[in-house]
Amino acid sequence: MTSPAGSSALASAVTPAIEARELYRFYHIGDDETQALRGVSMEVNPGEIVAVVGPSGSGKSTLMACIAGLDEPDGGFVYINGERLTRRDEKARASLRARSIGILLQSGNLFDHLTVRQNVRLKMDLAGQVDVARVGEVLELVGIRKRGDAYPPHLSGGEASRAGLAVALAPRPPIIIADEPTGEVDSETEQRILALFEDHRKRGGAVLIVTHSEAIAERADRVIYIEDGKILKAPK
Repeated sequence: MTSPAGSSALASAVTPAIEARELYRFYHIGDDETQALRGVSMEVNPGEIVAVVGPSGSGKSTLMACIAGLDEPDGGFVYINGERLTRRDEKARASLRARSIGILLQSGNLFDHLTVRQNVRLKMDLAGQVDVARVGEVLELVGIRKRGDAYPPHLSGGEASRAGLAVALAPRPPIIIADEPTGEVDSETEQRILALFEDHRKRGGAVLIVTHSEAIAERADRVIYIEDGKILKAPK
């Protein structure tokens, strides 16, 4: 998907929803060092879907975790809507995440002791929102309203993915960050999820997706290729 005419000029006049500058992340196991990120810089603007693509072990998920404030980079900075996320204590990062970011991980999006409906409500509470009607609305959007009273261990892989997406979307965050959001779903559900991302973009939201899916990459406004912890100018 190509950006609308004149979008580059508009983008330069607005604050990026996500701005990452020179991110480095190293992991140490014994005497061995893995350079997961090596000076990665990128932006995602409001009203834009950006896909991050690369082979397994390229640093995609590490990049997502640093941008979402779930992990702290060893070097560099992340700004969310102009507000610095990195180099702040966990309470401050958690507050900014709750207000600004809906996160969909490959797993671990739901608390097992809460029903799907209660998981969605908890996310809204953390974001400072009270809207009972929104809970049912977002469950309907992702197609699992009938499973609202089910507990996560009783969900299929596809249902769990959609429930996690409902949690991410519930408080209408300006930014959605998703790690392989269609990895456990069928093609029909994949299209439904993509439609929700596109609707979010049309409303001015920003979407960052880590993916192996060609369908997502084809429908993104931009695709960023990463390999060995560095962004490539073009895929090999």
